[in-house]
Amino acid sequence: MSSSIPSQPPSPSRPERSREFFFSADLYVSNAASATLRKPPALRKRPNKRDTKHSNGAADDSKKVKEKSSWLTLARGSATTGQWRAAQCKLTEEGEQCLLNIYVDESILFQTLYIHLVNHTDIRQADTSLFFRKNCLGIYSSDSQSWGQAASTQPVYLQFANPEACNMWLVLLRSYANTEIYGRRMYREDGGSYRMWRQVEVVVIQARNLGNPKPLDSNVNESSSEPDPIDLDVSCEINLNAITCGRTTVKKCIGSPDWHESFTFSDLPPFENLEVIVCREKKLFKPTALGSVCINLLNFKRGELIDGWFPVLQSGPLATDIQVGDIRLKITVDEEIILPSHAYQSLLDTYNTRNFLDWMTDFERKLKLKTVVPQLIAIGVAQNNLVEKVQELAWREVDGTSSHQTLFRGNTILTKVMEACMNWYGKAFLEASIGTVLRKLCAERVAIEVDPMRSGGKSTAKDVERNVDLLIHWCGEFWTQIYSVRTECPYEMRRLFETIRKLVERRYNADNTPENGDLHWQSVSAFCFLRFIVPAILHPHLFGLCPGLPSVPVQRSLTLIAKVIQSLANLNATVQKEEFMRGLKDFLRERVTAMRDYILLVSTPDIHASPSSSGDAGRHERLAVMKAMRERQMISPGSTLDSEAIPVLPHMLDMPRHLAIITSAVIRNSREFMASPPSEDDRPLRELCAQCFMVEGLALQRVSHIASSIGQPYPSANWQSSTLPQSLIPTLLRNSSRHKLGANLIARQRRPHPLILVSAHSPQTWT
Repeated sequence: MSSSIPSQPPSPSRPERSREFFFSADLYVSNAASATLRKPPALRKRPNKRDTKHSNGAADDSKKVKEKSSWLTLARGSATTGQWRAAQCKLTEEGEQCLLNIYVDESILFQTLYIHLVNHTDIRQADTSLFFRKNCLGIYSSDSQSWGQAASTQPVYLQFANPEACNMWLVLLRSYANTEIYGRRMYREDGGSYRMWRQVEVVVIQARNLGNPKPLDSNVNESSSEPDPIDLDVSCEINLNAITCGRTTVKKCIGSPDWHESFTFSDLPPFENLEVIVCREKKLFKPTALGSVCINLLNFKRGELIDGWFPVLQSGPLATDIQVGDIRLKITVDEEIILPSHAYQSLLDTYNTRNFLDWMTDFERKLKLKTVVPQLIAIGVAQNNLVEKVQELAWREVDGTSSHQTLFRGNTILTKVMEACMNWYGKAFLEASIGTVLRKLCAERVAIEVDPMRSGGKSTAKDVERNVDLLIHWCGEFWTQIYSVRTECPYEMRRLFETIRKLVERRYNADNTPENGDLHWQSVSAFCFLRFIVPAILHPHLFGLCPGLPSVPVQRSLTLIAKVIQSLANLNATVQKEEFMRGLKDFLRERVTAMRDYILLVSTPDIHASPSSSGDAGRHERLAVMKAMRERQMISPGSTLDSEAIPVLPHMLDMPRHLAIITSAVIRNSREFMASPPSEDDRPLRELCAQCFMVEGLALQRVSHIASSIGQPYPSANWQSSTLPQSLIPTLLRNSSRHKLGANLIARQRRPHPLILVSAHSPQTWT
């Protein structure tokens, strides 16, 4: 990865300036696009037959970018048809224009993208499942926004070396693109009235009765017999506005295949339909569509989880649909109006009067609101006081605990926020610690079973001994890798672990009793291992370490390995509950000293390290890009909304967006609380709720201003192409019937699509 500083120094007297940035990436080239790039064969001497095989193989391998086998082997059945090739990219700024030229084979121009014509939401990160590759960026342009030999209707996908590089070039490209801002002429001082942010979360849980066709209107009670299960290999493809955004792994369908795979699609353009296509996979053949679920998102309730069974439909004769099974989905749709930052200042002032963890406590206990933890963490990171706030709460919890036996045992606010902090700061550290070894175990389908009772009495003593040796081998592989990267623990996590260790030392180790001798080490491992590394071993798909849920035998292997690693983290090699685990005593005893060394190092901050800089190899390039963006803003400053729409590196922070999401969530969940009799203990939360309603009132005022300016009290079909998205006002005012405008608009809402009439709390069968 390389970049260049702008080709010319800043010159305020030259508004028409030229800048160039260079970077390397891997480019996805479809088979159709690859055919247009083939060079005519050069005239040369005909090679000998003996050399033909070797020369052709070498030429092909030099042009293709090889996948990591440990990741690809887990993603069998990927429906992509194409290849990844090394590409060189040049981003050129020429006055008000910005061009991105993409070259393959060093000199062949693959495509030119007119970034200044592309929308913000058309430049976004691609989901890992799409190609089973991480750090991929998708650019979705139309014919008028690009030029090249390849088909310009296809998105451009670029993969970068690490998340920092991907985020950096995403921010730079968006700084030249068009922000989705409404009412630009009405609030010129802000550059517009507001901007929009959208996100769709989909969890594919499981399917049932796939491949058993029946009429859509048939009664499930007509026949008491269950349909015979059909042996199929199936996967799901997720489309938004007819663009493929994600794929599940392939599962064998005998009865009910289980996926439990989550997808989050953020920074989306205006959406209409969500389609989940169930595909049948066959070796040596392209996947075929078994059926699909199509959901209209325009009327989908915002901000609430919908969990239910959806019919998988297949087009039948005479324009009738045939149901070929059911699939259980969890869907959450978010669409937020984001005002300029000054609109949230009073709310932010009220928010800053308390530790954000106290707000988190009130949200959970009084509003039953648990979905805004990532936004609270992001605000703490943006204000550069996250670690200090968590340290303050840790002091309170340790001092308020009466016994060391209950210390950090329950799901308290401290333990929850520590988990959130480790997930925020420690993704790269977790990947370095167990990612490679874990994927290797999954790829090799290692099955370990040391419990004779689970094998149904079929295992002999030699089989158990052999499996114990296999378990010791893989535990050694995991521990060796974990220990080898201990110095890569992020600075922020080290500060938090140091606080925990020193507080416990001060509180419990003063009496020097034997039972408290290792308590300060165990308190650190209670977070680093029990709530971070060990859960990632048990459920790697939830931490992005492997695609999809591992097979049942592999899950059992991971469970046994997690037990051993947690026993080692507890620093107790003598206590084993299960008899079959006693053979691991020597393994544990030999590594207890190394575990103490590990805990000491990860709980001791490096005084020479700076926050969020550990392992960031692209820091120099990021600083160069940020400097160039500041220079450009000084010469031609954009509007408030335009500049605030650019995420802040390195954590992609967007303070107005985080506050807007919190505001909407508080309003949706505060009805009962605000209607209850007030008390002195509730005063801070009531004040915060009042500030949220004031922000909502301002948003309503701006929406109604736009509505009245075009003479329509309710958004019509042409609003999306003119001033306002069609679903915008119902989305904003769904929970605001106290406003006259909101009440009038809500009364005109259309009925929801029947496919989404399922419970938000428990799964129900679609009717």
